[in-house]
Amino acid sequence: MELKEIQNLIKFVAKSGASEVKLEMDDIKITIKTGSEPDAATAIHYAPVQQQPQIPQAVASAPATEQKAPAETSASAPLADDNSKYITIKSPIIGTFYRKPAPDKPLFVEVGQTIAEGDVLCIIEAMKLFNEIESEVSGKIVKILVDDSSPVEFDQPLFLVDPS
Repeated sequence: MELKEIQNLIKFVAKSGASEVKLEMDDIKITIKTGSEPDAATAIHYAPVQQQPQIPQAVASAPATEQKAPAETSASAPLADDNSKYITIKSPIIGTFYRKPAPDKPLFVEVGQTIAEGDVLCIIEAMKLFNEIESEVSGKIVKILVDDSSPVEFDQPLFLVDPS
């Protein structure tokens, strides 16, 4: 399946209003999940069945990072109480996090900057598609939780926003 066909499929699923579509062919499995809102970001899970040794290696390393996360969460419980007054903006998809639209362009947002609903906060690249992540809240950026050009997981916290 060509990238253009996958892109067209994503657009079709987003317009159809379906919340989840699974497509299985001889060599690939694709699951496309969309949010309940029409403007929600589309999550794509692409799992080749064979002939792609790079993908299984990345999947094998993912559980190791997930196992570390609960230990870090319990150790930082007092810190979470301090952050409870903030809204956490999370990644709607798996991909690579970028703070700039291009290497020679300025950052989308910085700590201390006031944002409005709909402002672009970052870009997440997934399968060579650059997805602009827009703010769903208004407020002030308190903390950026991910380094530029870092891989991010679905639902991983990206920003802390003070809504007041």
